[in-house]
Amino acid sequence: MTVPDVGTPPLRLLLVDDHPMVLDGLRTLIESLHLADIVGEASNGEEAVELAGRLHPNLVIMDLHMPGMNGVEATSQILASNPDTGVLVLTMLEDDDSVFAAMRAGARGYLLKGASQEDIARAVTSVARGEAIFSPGVASRMMRFFSAPSSQTEPFPQLSDREREVLDLIAQGRSNPEIARRLYISEKTVRNHVSNIFTKLQVANRSAAIVRAREAGLGATSGYGTDDRPRTA
Repeated sequence: MTVPDVGTPPLRLLLVDDHPMVLDGLRTLIESLHLADIVGEASNGEEAVELAGRLHPNLVIMDLHMPGMNGVEATSQILASNPDTGVLVLTMLEDDDSVFAAMRAGARGYLLKGASQEDIARAVTSVARGEAIFSPGVASRMMRFFSAPSSQTEPFPQLSDREREVLDLIAQGRSNPEIARRLYISEKTVRNHVSNIFTKLQVANRSAAIVRAREAGLGATSGYGTDDRPRTA
């Protein structure tokens, strides 16, 4: 296998996965090909954020589904403090929600577990150079998404894309824990978004926000849910 030259000094790499066998396999591959210096390993998002802040890696290989803080939230927090860090997602998850949540969090690459050693090596060196790289299936999903005809102007332009996404789920009747699971973010982050939405829409509670959202056409994906009682932020 031909491995691209990543230059000197060597990359400082942080590995993040909750499966020891995956970590062992990645470590063996990275070391055998001299792709990077592995400066740390983490088994969950909290550990990843702490190690990234302390060790300042150039690159993080990040799993998404882990106990505690997931990989999307960990990616977001790592890049908030270290925006030049490259994050390469390596996961079993290939659904649209996972892919786009990782991209919104700032990941530069997205590979599925089961990718060949050559693909992983190429992705490591590409992300380290600041390039974006995706597995073929993920790339096809993104091309279909971005090539679709644009819809009418989004409602509530004062909201960020993520806040509008949260509002849409609120209008569907989803609770904060449900929103957190669907968007791969923490409940605390959801509560912050909900608070910002209330402020920007100048509404006092969740029920009023739902009324505004439904009048604008949000929340149409599903019904209000099994519980019609207003939920607190």
